Amino acid sequence: MQIPHDTRRALDVVVALVNTTAETDQPDGLADVGSLREFVREYEISDVGELGVRDLAGVRTVRGKFAQVFGAVNPRTAAGLINELVATAGTTPQLTDHDGYDWHVHYFAPGASLGDHLAADGGMALAFIVVSGEQERLRRCEAPDCRRAFVDLSRNRSRRYCDSRTCGNRLHVAAYRARRKEADAGPSEQVEVMHGSQQQQGADHP
Repeated sequence: MQIPHDTRRALDVVVALVNTTAETDQPDGLADVGSLREFVREYEISDVGELGVRDLAGVRTVRGKFAQVFGAVNPRTAAGLINELVATAGTTPQLTDHDGYDWHVHYFAPGASLGDHLAADGGMALAFIVVSGEQERLRRCEAPDCRRAFVDLSRNRSRRYCDSRTCGNRLHVAAYRARRKEADAGPSEQVEVMHGSQQQQGADHP
């Protein structure tokens, strides 16, 4: 699937933001304003002013709405959620080539809050996926103990885990060990069955 560079970057931010949500074994990745600033630095989010508690609350709200899109049961539901996101953010498309990047489109309005900034750019990136008929690529990891979000960009839409080097490999190893254990147990179980059969024959014919 061909995705424009700026859309791909926006999707990466959406996924990263959703995955900051607190889980059973994971604390909230946006626990305070300091962690929000770190998120902005790590993902090189441009045109961001001084951040405060209000920004933190706004970004957490947007995070929850993004998560709902990943949980949408069909494209119509996803589209409704995305429309709400971008309408609330007040999108204002504009071409820019900031920080050495080639020309691309920003959808957030000049001076927008960080929450509206993320909602506009992230919402339009998610809209690109839905318009392309690819809503099912917005997925959650299928590992039993993981619910991390990811965008499946594989050619045949076959990706099942958030990171093939961690969750995927871990489950593959577990399945391999289970098969080995079953194979190793097979011969001993057969001997036990045969032994039981011989005992039964001896009881029938003294």
